[in-house]
Amino acid sequence: MENAKINGFQLLTLIMFSTLGTSLVIGVGLDAKQDVWLAILIGLLGGLLLYSLYYYLYKNFPDLPFTSYAKELLGPYISLPINLYFVLYLLYLAARNLRDFGDLLLTAVLTETPLFIVNLLMVVSVMYVIYLGIEVMARSSEIFFFVIMLLGLSSIALLYFSGDIQLSNLLPVLEEGFGPILETAIVFPSTIVFPFGEVIVFTMLLPYLNKQEQGLKVGIGALILSGFILVINNTLFIAVLGVDMAQRAMFPLISVISIINIADFLQRLDAIVVLTLIIGGFFKLSIFIYAALVGIADIFKLASHKKLLYPITGLILFSSLMMADSFPEHLEEGALMINWFHRPVQMVIPLILAFIVFYKKRKKSSDLTKG
Repeated sequence: MENAKINGFQLLTLIMFSTLGTSLVIGVGLDAKQDVWLAILIGLLGGLLLYSLYYYLYKNFPDLPFTSYAKELLGPYISLPINLYFVLYLLYLAARNLRDFGDLLLTAVLTETPLFIVNLLMVVSVMYVIYLGIEVMARSSEIFFFVIMLLGLSSIALLYFSGDIQLSNLLPVLEEGFGPILETAIVFPSTIVFPFGEVIVFTMLLPYLNKQEQGLKVGIGALILSGFILVINNTLFIAVLGVDMAQRAMFPLISVISIINIADFLQRLDAIVVLTLIIGGFFKLSIFIYAALVGIADIFKLASHKKLLYPITGLILFSSLMMADSFPEHLEEGALMINWFHRPVQMVIPLILAFIVFYKKRKKSSDLTKG
């Protein structure tokens, strides 16, 4: 790990970018229809529990990333395949988010541009900020956080004044009971797993925090703020487009923004979507690639993760192009990975590690009492 530190607000902005990212454009929990807000809130609750679990591990190993304390708890032989699996997960998420970014941008504006060119430009930009270090990445996120907030507030104001928000589309509440809501939040597509469970990436970055005691409240605050932004965002999708159109739209935010028309003057504001996508995608991709590089360097005891920057980013670029032939296939492939990748890494492995920590602390306390 590099010798660097970030402050609490920088951690908050990074967590928010990793949680929001492309989910602002794609939409989350829309399978719950007009009860999407409930599905997201349940997902948020699950995300808060998961982050508390990750913080428990961090609190016991404040100077070590996930790959280091996994080795300390499990030993070198058992931890090696688990750490490789964890890093592979981070690389998969990086490639997946890069593909999301490329497909979204091609659909929104660059319809005639090859996917390779779009993804390559993003990867080159990400490589530059990772080379400069996490402190530069964190300071940049502070600045662009306010840009994203301004874009979001402007979009809501424009939708309101254009008269396109129909709150009646959000009724009736609980029309089909809690079943579809719980299925969306927990089973599939699982708002716990995506986007909130992806904060597992910060088990690699929390050691950079300059004040350990801020880790819990900053992380919880970032997730709550992200959750409410997603509630507003996805509720607006339903309120503006209606349930059927919101579910059928490949990128609901594009459809919503394209509807805005104020006095035949303010219209075709696709630039808002493009800026949101570029900024969110850039930081989310940077976070996952950086964490993966640190993890690989830690596993193989390399002096610097920067030596891996070119080959790993090249691998991610190639993987993003090859993982699916089309965006619908890309989404279908992602759904299949929930049980193979997301749940084991986000839930099962951290729970096992936390149980081992708890058992060792309790045994040590018992031994001291007897002594």
